[in-house]
Amino acid sequence: MSEIQIVKVTRGRQRPHSRQGGQGRLPTRRGGQPEDADALHQRRGKRFFARLFNTLQLNTHFISVIARTELDHDDVAKIEDTIRAQMDAVTANLNHAIDGAEALFKVHGITSTATYDTVPLDVDVHVLSSIGRRFLEVLGKLDQLMPLLQTLEIHGVITTQAVDMQRAGLKRQVRDVANGAWNFAMGLRRRMNALDARGVESRSEASR
Repeated sequence: MSEIQIVKVTRGRQRPHSRQGGQGRLPTRRGGQPEDADALHQRRGKRFFARLFNTLQLNTHFISVIARTELDHDDVAKIEDTIRAQMDAVTANLNHAIDGAEALFKVHGITSTATYDTVPLDVDVHVLSSIGRRFLEVLGKLDQLMPLLQTLEIHGVITTQAVDMQRAGLKRQVRDVANGAWNFAMGLRRRMNALDARGVESRSEASR
């Protein structure tokens, strides 16, 4: 189908980013704290970014950096692999949904998407890790998909119920990534606290 501007991605200045096919992604710069100014257009994308992105970054930083200083590196690596695998699954599902929606656009001759009256969320994003970068891409894909589904509903191609079900399922998968990282971080904190408590107890017994 023809290129449809869905999400604007800028690097310090406004530059439209168009997505064609199913392989579009939000680019990010590499480095300690690369900054990307990403504009999320629909309210669900903004809400998910505000609620989930920084929380996920803090929890994964704790897992990858802080917990590694005291706990077994292999245990930490397994948790990181689990988070990445979960993110891969969500990304694949979002790509499949976007490709399916675009195929329906082509079949039904739809050439433009629903627009939003709200002002896009345009912020500088500090990406702390590869997991943070990939989660930012997941949020961008969710933001890309929502207006496609809304447009298909407006044109009567899919029902409101079908849109609601698909939207709710994908949102739950995105939330599960962030919630899973929080659960893993809390588990590692408990293990570290237990080690600290045993260390204090051992020193106390040795001093007697």
